[in-house]
Amino acid sequence: MHAMDDAHRSRRRSVLRPLTRTRAIVFGALAASMVVLAVLFQWNWLRGPVERLVAWQTGRSFDIAGDLDVDLGRVTTIRADTLRFGNADWSPSRTMASADRAELDVRLWPLLSGEIRLDAIRLTRPRLRLEFGPDGRGNWIFGERDGERRVRYTGLWVDEGRLVFLDPRRRTDFDIALDSVSTGDASASPVDLKGKGRWAGNAFTIAGRVESPLALRQTDRPYRIDLRATAGPTRARARGTLLDPFRLRDFDLRLRLAGQDMEDLFPLIGIATPPTPPYRLDGRFSRDGDTWRYDDFTGLVGDSDLGGSATVTAGRKRPLLEANLVSKRLDFDDLAGFVGAPPQTGGEEAANAEQRAEAAALAADARVLPDTPYDLTKLRAMDADVRWKAHRINAPTLPIEDMDAHLLLEAGLLRLEPLNFGVAEGDIRSTVRMDARSDVIRTKADIAVRGLDLGKLFPTAQLTQSAIGRVGGNASLAGTGNSVAGILGTADGEVMLGMGRGQVSNLLMELAGLDIAEALKFLLTKDRTVAVRCAFGDFAVENGVMQARTLAFDTTDTIIVGKGKVSLKDETLDLELRPRPKDRSILALRSPLVVDGTFKDPSFRPDFKRLGLRGATALALGSIAPPAALLATIEPGPGEDSACGGQYAK
Repeated sequence: MHAMDDAHRSRRRSVLRPLTRTRAIVFGALAASMVVLAVLFQWNWLRGPVERLVAWQTGRSFDIAGDLDVDLGRVTTIRADTLRFGNADWSPSRTMASADRAELDVRLWPLLSGEIRLDAIRLTRPRLRLEFGPDGRGNWIFGERDGERRVRYTGLWVDEGRLVFLDPRRRTDFDIALDSVSTGDASASPVDLKGKGRWAGNAFTIAGRVESPLALRQTDRPYRIDLRATAGPTRARARGTLLDPFRLRDFDLRLRLAGQDMEDLFPLIGIATPPTPPYRLDGRFSRDGDTWRYDDFTGLVGDSDLGGSATVTAGRKRPLLEANLVSKRLDFDDLAGFVGAPPQTGGEEAANAEQRAEAAALAADARVLPDTPYDLTKLRAMDADVRWKAHRINAPTLPIEDMDAHLLLEAGLLRLEPLNFGVAEGDIRSTVRMDARSDVIRTKADIAVRGLDLGKLFPTAQLTQSAIGRVGGNASLAGTGNSVAGILGTADGEVMLGMGRGQVSNLLMELAGLDIAEALKFLLTKDRTVAVRCAFGDFAVENGVMQARTLAFDTTDTIIVGKGKVSLKDETLDLELRPRPKDRSILALRSPLVVDGTFKDPSFRPDFKRLGLRGATALALGSIAPPAALLATIEPGPGEDSACGGQYAK
């Protein structure tokens, strides 16, 4: 029995001995093969499979022309040199992205759940081309297979990068250099950028800092930027956040604008403004659908403060500008661009070089009325609804106090309804209609003058400081032309101004009557005042010429009646005033006074050829009754009715 068991065990050992030797040989061979494979394996063998995998995943070609290397570990580092990622089929460029080298730190365990987690991406000399295609689709939108792989990015570092952006439909493109900035947080390294390009066809430069480009794909979180751009003399700084940078939707920025002339904004953003002095504005910039908003902005335009809110609505036949503007202190000459004139340039007045040259040319010109043509293209390029209030106006030589304007522009038809100015404690209320829908602008203006204080109408004249009275009137003018000079030079209509009861300087009246003896007496002693019964002028306007229908000034001391014309076309004066002193003076010349010359160089002189002529006062008295249309505008003044014309008119 024992012998049989020993024999069986002997046979088993003889069978297992060769199996053990075979297994050892196989394992040894496998171990040797793995050693040989580890020694001889080249990661470059995987370039082809990797290229095919990326192409299958994105629908774009992908090439690794350099070496592929991998450092295995829990966080595995993959390095690849000379990479190229293909572009959309419609692009003229075959390459959307390329890099001299790319390094990726990949976590291995998340791969088991189908997630790709990249701890860091380091790019050397990357080149990225982003562009819109003919159908408005960006080349960064491609056939990515959603759901098969989830890719999470953590950090990005860029050395000597370059970004090219192209939007042919908006005539916009730029070429920007990019470099990551070390902030101690490798996962959120911002990027400095500097470059140039075109915006709406206009050359510009740009520089600043933006958040890591990895955040561009995270459209559910704000993307921070701080950029400065320059286009000619126009400078802008935008700082804040964007949610969709490529489509400029859902952003909240502080936008600072500055430049030499707001007119320069027209080719950049399509908003037409009249010429202005140098400006700077800062406000909140955002977008709501097709409406771009510039809210709560403040700043300066020339020597005037300007604040308020404005919106521009696109997606229409013409963009619509809506604004509510406020100036606490408005320098009156800063409005000169609205009538085609440059602002004042003397002293410390704000103006750009071009406006200084225009002001110098205007000073040398014999004419006064601005003849710079309005730009018909701008008047037709947009619609507008703009309100502008100025609480105080700075005009040292004019008694203008405040302004309230409402501008409406639609398809080349501009209306100012109203254009009101507070003047000398009264007001001048106007409505203006400019029709620029044809090649020559047709303009109509209706102006109402109410309650202007005579003593404050000429703030720099000493002889009017003690004057008392209220001036009122109406003007209605219509003309054709593409400049202020052209419109007034063809104007038809009427102009009427009048004043009721009041008082003026006696010295002024004696000088007007050339009563030398009385004038010398008042110059050597204290001046006193004389009561005014009434004063008025009534002009018919035809083809730019104002013809006096009635013209008179009636006081208890002197009566002045006049005739003649004023040419708005030639800017000339041709008036004759006949003073009739009511008192007796042996030195009263009693000659007609001639007002002639030009608007720029007027002359006020006696007609010496008619010295010594004595006309009876009664010859002029019957013509001084004011026209009925003017009576409603004349304030009688304190006390009794002015009796304008009174017994003399009878």
